[in-house]
Order: sequence, then C-alpha cells, then structure tokens
Amino acid sequence: MYLTLEHLTKKFPARTKQSGEVTAVDDISLNIEKGQFVTLLGPSGCGKTTTLRLIAGFEFPTSGHIILDGARLEDVPPNRRDMAMVFQSYAIFPHLNVFENIAYGLKVKKLAGTEVKRRVAEVTKLTQLTGLEERAPNQLSGGQQQRVALARALVVEPKVLLFDEPLSNLDAKLREEMRFEIRDLQKRLGITAIYVTHAQEEALVMSDLIAIIHQGKLAQLGTPEEIYEQPRSRFVADFIGLSDFLPARVESYDATTARVAVAGTTLSVPATLGLSRDQAVILHIRPYDIEFVGEAAQGNVLPGVIKQATYLGNVVDYRVEVGDKVGLRVQASTDQRRVAGARVRLHFPANKCHLLAEE
Repeated sequence: MYLTLEHLTKKFPARTKQSGEVTAVDDISLNIEKGQFVTLLGPSGCGKTTTLRLIAGFEFPTSGHIILDGARLEDVPPNRRDMAMVFQSYAIFPHLNVFENIAYGLKVKKLAGTEVKRRVAEVTKLTQLTGLEERAPNQLSGGQQQRVALARALVVEPKVLLFDEPLSNLDAKLREEMRFEIRDLQKRLGITAIYVTHAQEEALVMSDLIAIIHQGKLAQLGTPEEIYEQPRSRFVADFIGLSDFLPARVESYDATTARVAVAGTTLSVPATLGLSRDQAVILHIRPYDIEFVGEAAQGNVLPGVIKQATYLGNVVDYRVEVGDKVGLRVQASTDQRRVAGARVRLHFPANKCHLLAEE
C-alpha cells in the first residue's frame, strides 16, 4: 500500500474540571493505494479532521503508525512529509498576488526562477487561473480563491494532497462545480488525495473510497456504492442518504432468506446477518424504494395510513404510519397523489431491504 494508517490513536487532555483524556481518534487502520481519492466522512466532532491533521503532521499520534511509500512518518515534521493541504479558509496570503501565492512553496524550496515560472504556468493553466496572475486575492471570487489554494498545493508536486472541507465556504452552485473540477484534476494528475467533509453528496460524487468515522472509530470503509447500498450499521445507513428503520423479529431463516415479523406482518428479506430465531433486528430501507400498491398485491406488503403529504417538486414526501404507530417516510412520484388520512398498502421489495443488528 502507498499510504497506511496502523492503529492510529490520538488522545487529548480533558478540558473539563475532571482529569483524564479524550480520545479523538480511536485505533483507526486504513490502507490507501497510490492515486486513490479517499474521503473521511462523518459528523462534526467525530475525529475526521484530527485524523487528517495527524497525517499532515500538525498533530502527533498518541500511538500507531503512519507509513507513506515505505517510510514511517509519525515523528516527521510537516515540512518533510511531502504533502500539501488545501484548507477550509483557503489561507491565501493577502499581501501577495496570485502568482506569488502559488509560487510561495517553490521559493521556500529555493527552486530556480525559471523552474518556478514553468511550474506556476503549468498549474495556473490546470486550475483555469491563466491571466489572473497579477491580481490581488481581494480581487478574486470565492471560486477563484479556492483555485489559487488548490494551485499552491499542486505546484509543489506532493505525494499526497490533503483537503480539509475546502468547499464549505462556497455557495451551493459553485460548490457543485468545484467538486467535479477537483475530482477531474486529481484523476488527470494521478495524485493520492485524502478529503475531509461532513457532506454526504460530496463524498459520494468524488471518492474512490469513503471512510465513515464515528466517535473516533472507523465505522465502515468501502466504495460509494458499498457504503450507500450495503451499510453495516444503523449509524452508517442513517448518515448516508434518507433511511427508514423498522423494529423487526426473526421468525425463521435459511442460507439466503429471513422471514421477519414487522408491524404485525411477516416480510421475506435477504439474510444479510448471522441470525438466530426470535432475534431482535432492524429492517432498513430507503424511502424511495417503498412502493404504493393496490389491494390485490401480495407478499411483503404492509397496510398504513398517510399522516402527512409534502410536495417537493419531482416527488411527494409522505409520512406514513404502519402497525402500532411506527412512522415511515415514503417518497413517490407525483403521478398519483395521495392525501393525508388515506389508507394505503406499501410494498417492500426484498432486494431493497437490509437487516441490521440492534445497536
């Protein structure tokens, strides 16, 4: 592997009156191949930024190892790690123009003037900044400032490019455009990238691998498809996209199928867990995978009552009550509108249902 985190742990002194320590990063192990785009995704305070700072060298681990291209880095200072970071606040020098900002790291390395000009010209072309070299930062738009920060990181040709929520200060439209620009650049250059965000859509759009971080631990690692379609815990399923969760009990099972009691009805779903009879589990399904069906439909059907219907443009968002006041969210097309108070029948396609262990 190109970049490896081995049992990485970081503890800080508690900031309360009580003595002790707070574990910000808890025994995280991660293998990253050269050229991969890996996103550390999780809610605020989960440890993802601390993990990034450990990789960058801005924090030193309490225990564990960071290995890049065969060399251990946990005791190496940031300026000797051959990495570059793009910060949330851009961190552009206000007294330097675009060219000087981009060239700063090269001048620190004492490269020849001709080499500095060559590299800056290349990277300004890559980041669509050609012609803006003489402008001051306060003469740039937010997107242009972000490109300057990206160009300054790329120009030093680091082994690993680190991103700390770099798009959070941009408006929604520009943020969407920059996602694709950053991903396209990373692919073309073949650079290894680690990206921190709490935005699920960003992670799904940009990543080769997503590492879900929860309470300092690695909750799940996988491709965007694996994380979204095969979540291994209620936390992961709830954090990525919209989800419905129904309490269920295992009635019977074989190697491929489980029959579970849900809201007074028995449903057949894939046996995705190690199961036992009468085991309490959670049935997970996405709101747009639940289907409204007619009276004649049989198999994996639950009756319910619509409590609320909200028009969202391309879909209607329904709040439906099934069984003993179990609330569900169902999203369906606007073709056949239903109103609050209507009795409905809901079909749960077996291939869209997943069983999760109770937490």
